[in-house]
Amino acid sequence: MARRLSLGLGLILCVAGVSGASAARAEAVQVPVATVIPAAMAGAMSDAIDAARDAAFRQAVAEAAGADRDLAAFYRDTGYRAVWTGEEAVHRARRSALLRALDDASLHGLPAARYDRAGLLARMADIRSARELGEVEVALSRAYLDYARDVQSGVLVPGRVVDEIKRSVPRREAGDLLAELMQGDPRAVLRALPPQTNEYRRLMKERIRLERLISEGGWGAEVRAGKLEPGSSGAAVVALRDRLVAQGYLARSATARFDESIQAAVQAFQADHGLETDGIAGASTLAALNVSPETRLQSVIVAMERERWLPAVRGARHILVNLTDFSARIVDDDRITFETRAIIGKNVGDWRSPEFSDEMKHMIVNPTWHVPRSIVARDYLPKLQSNPNAASYLRIYDASGRELSRSAINFNAYTGRTFPFAIKQPPSNSNALGLVKFMFPNKYNIYLHDTPQKHLFDREKRDFSSGCIRLAEPFEFAYALLAAQESDPEGRFHAALDSGRETRIDLEQHVPIHLIYRTAITRAGGRAQYRDDVYGRDAMIWRALQQTGVSLHALQS
Repeated sequence: MARRLSLGLGLILCVAGVSGASAARAEAVQVPVATVIPAAMAGAMSDAIDAARDAAFRQAVAEAAGADRDLAAFYRDTGYRAVWTGEEAVHRARRSALLRALDDASLHGLPAARYDRAGLLARMADIRSARELGEVEVALSRAYLDYARDVQSGVLVPGRVVDEIKRSVPRREAGDLLAELMQGDPRAVLRALPPQTNEYRRLMKERIRLERLISEGGWGAEVRAGKLEPGSSGAAVVALRDRLVAQGYLARSATARFDESIQAAVQAFQADHGLETDGIAGASTLAALNVSPETRLQSVIVAMERERWLPAVRGARHILVNLTDFSARIVDDDRITFETRAIIGKNVGDWRSPEFSDEMKHMIVNPTWHVPRSIVARDYLPKLQSNPNAASYLRIYDASGRELSRSAINFNAYTGRTFPFAIKQPPSNSNALGLVKFMFPNKYNIYLHDTPQKHLFDREKRDFSSGCIRLAEPFEFAYALLAAQESDPEGRFHAALDSGRETRIDLEQHVPIHLIYRTAITRAGGRAQYRDDVYGRDAMIWRALQQTGVSLHALQS
């Protein structure tokens, strides 16, 4: 057997040459080589053995990397030099950092089995030739690339799981990732791969908290009741009390009566779960209270995956629309500086609001509503076919922009696909867009806007639109945006509003906007919050993650 040299962490490097026959002959010689042949000749033989070994290593690397064009190009460009399997301290540091990161992969909600840390260790411990060394070299690179891309860009491709997630998440090329590793401190490079956002860090902390709670038995018995309110008493109130204590909303108590302390705890719980804060434990509040910590942990793991899909740079100032929270916020340096309720798309067909990021560029005061063709076909054409005078607040225009009389159009001659006219609603207090819309031009025709239907904001669950986002306080939202460029933002806005004319106001500094979908939300200095999976998207993502090997059992083991 060839003489072997340990490189640490179980990696074995064969030093007797690449030819089995040569190795056998070398081992068969029991006397020092120098006593048989001159020293110069011995040195030449050693050099030849080293050269043969290096050639075998490079050939093995080339063959093992050949199936991956990017990886093959990297090794070719670097002369097939070892990244991981050399004898120097830097190679040991890289191996150690990678193995440590793979050991912690499940902490990020990643499919740890995909990177096969145990298999890598076994292969490293049993290297018997330069060829095997080259194959392990490439195996380590593949594990690193898989891990790096997963923890940085996500395990899943968003649009393949949920069509309405319109995010293209770049997965970095092999050469860039490996070059970054070779040029920097390995541990620092690996630590910098996950999202470096406060949200991701807070989600990690919440994951740890939930795992601990689960290991300790969870939150106790579910609350079996239809409705509990101040003055209620009995076993259901005791269960409610215990559940609130376990979830951190109530100090330990022996009361069996729904008193003021329980009411305050219920209100705090409701606020953290997007519910009406009436202090009454009705159906929606009890349903949220009875959700298991395992289900909440799933939401956190999905939220971590979703965080990996967002742009690395969100913007010091940005707009965040969380569809599950029915809210729109302006965030400045991780601090919410403006917040308003929102209405999102109905949970029906193609009405669901998509998820994507863009830049808000301008607002239009006193907007004209250009009715989307999909809405014309679905809603208005059937009405006009039944009654040409229906929806009299709308106006009809030909391709040249001329307004047409309804009496001149045979609506029954057209289908939704062939209807050749544009339908618009001029500016007014009853305009479907209200009095202002906020534009971040995109191919999905999504924007934020006012609405005359103010009563809908009183609902707890607010999915009523055709896809766009309606704001409860659009004027105040406009003031907050204009404050960055106007000494009198309210005056500037109302000057345009009072004109009655459609007016565009450009934002001098475009503001990044992110339409997201999070059932697990964190707040700086506060408790994690949770929302319902209104479109069922997180359930789809969780199932897809499970198929890759992500599991709560792996996280808790």
